[in-house]
Amino acid sequence: MDFSEQDVDLFGDDNNNNNNNNNDDSRDSSSSHSSSSSSSGSSSSSAASSSSNGSDGGDSSSASGSASSGGEEENGEEVDNVNTNNYDYNYNSEKGAYGYEEEQEDKDLFGSDNEDYCKTPAISPFSIPVLPVIRNTNNPGRGGFGRGRWQNDRGAGILGRPGYPPRQGFGYGNKFANGHRDERFVSELKLSRSEETLSRKPTMFQEPCEIACYSRVEGGEVCFDDRSLRLFKRLITEDIGADLNQGFDTFVEKKDLGSEGFGDLLACIRDKNIPLQNIHFVTFRNNLNKILATAYIRNEPWEMGVHKRNGTVYLDVHKLPERPQSELDRRRCYWGYCFESLATEDPRRADGEEIRHIDANVEYCSVIKTKLGAHRIMMGAEMDCCDSTDEGRRFYVELKTSRELNYHTEERYEREKLLKFWIQSFLAGVPYIVIGFRDDSGRLVRTERLRTKDITHRVKMKNYWQGGVCLAFADEVLCWLYGTVKENEDYILQFAPPFNRLELLQAQSCPDAITNHLEPS
Repeated sequence: MDFSEQDVDLFGDDNNNNNNNNNDDSRDSSSSHSSSSSSSGSSSSSAASSSSNGSDGGDSSSASGSASSGGEEENGEEVDNVNTNNYDYNYNSEKGAYGYEEEQEDKDLFGSDNEDYCKTPAISPFSIPVLPVIRNTNNPGRGGFGRGRWQNDRGAGILGRPGYPPRQGFGYGNKFANGHRDERFVSELKLSRSEETLSRKPTMFQEPCEIACYSRVEGGEVCFDDRSLRLFKRLITEDIGADLNQGFDTFVEKKDLGSEGFGDLLACIRDKNIPLQNIHFVTFRNNLNKILATAYIRNEPWEMGVHKRNGTVYLDVHKLPERPQSELDRRRCYWGYCFESLATEDPRRADGEEIRHIDANVEYCSVIKTKLGAHRIMMGAEMDCCDSTDEGRRFYVELKTSRELNYHTEERYEREKLLKFWIQSFLAGVPYIVIGFRDDSGRLVRTERLRTKDITHRVKMKNYWQGGVCLAFADEVLCWLYGTVKENEDYILQFAPPFNRLELLQAQSCPDAITNHLEPS
């Protein structure tokens, strides 16, 4: 899988007329037949017979019209046959009205039940039921009863109706609007903009530019260089069939650093003397991933810390509580780390040697500056590996794993997974994504290389999602967020059930990592 010669520029209606004619013919046939039937009634029996035939004829003509509209696409002769049957049916109904009038006059139209019907008393012995009064619960602000103007022409009443407690908003509005609102509530952004509206909003995104980097090595030490950056192995296809379970017994899981990880990013900014006077947001890429993906994925909750200091909003990563992981969950998580080891060069591992001692805490992070809409953003983004062109230009490669696709899973993969893959790579300017597909037992089945800029073209043909909609949605969120939060105050931005709005809640404190960063040295 050779990237050397690749360009890494990431930003670079007759049928309806026929149907209507057929339906018109059928209606003409039905109406002519109904008129002939109604004019032929000389006695009660013949009139009833004629009207019943007329009503059946109307149903038959409408059914024939619908049959002709579907039949024209298959065979044009089907319409003519249906119309011929209509004319035959009209002829027979007229014959029944005129030719057999004397014979049907002696028949009992109601059958044997007519005698019991005649014995039914005209007045029922049961009393008429009384229904309760219907109250109007849709206009709680009006003082009178009913809808429209107040009946006493004096306006809405000041006091509530005696004997009835206040409704507290029950009976109208959104079905979740009556729930208990968090006492920390500050503001909300309702997700009411449609995809079509957002797609018409052009949102500028500046090409990401790397300005610094840092590495975390075994043991947790942080170094402000690229010593943890790995090189992509171009011959990854030779490892197809490898077992991704190898080395699972020695796997070191990733620790939740909380705000300490955000402190490492800020420490790197201080070490490189990067000014933040004109920066609107400082964050990890993970927070922006959540915001952009919410434009389409509305069933995954998340939250993040929001802290405004000196005109800069710091977005801290918050990890929501998760259910305990099973053995299978831990293995599936490990398969991703194992594929990253297979797809990168490791001078300590000989060819064919089994993978051992994978430490998920070892990472390389790039510090990137970009601009989304009117807001300048500085973010940290973990990078899996890198490659270089023939001219020596270095670029990053994102490594992903996924279950092998089939007919039932391909659509969800393109709707959700490719959306997340694209957002993560696009925001950091990563031009290539290499995906390792595995089976249910954890064996590598195949690999696929994707250009980040080609993913949007792939899903646009199927109308699954649009990258521009994600950017426009994120721009609205950042504008609302930056204009709402106040200086030296702390908040929590959350997306939670019923997943119809973003909520901004008041927080109690600011993380020490941000406080220490702002203190003069």
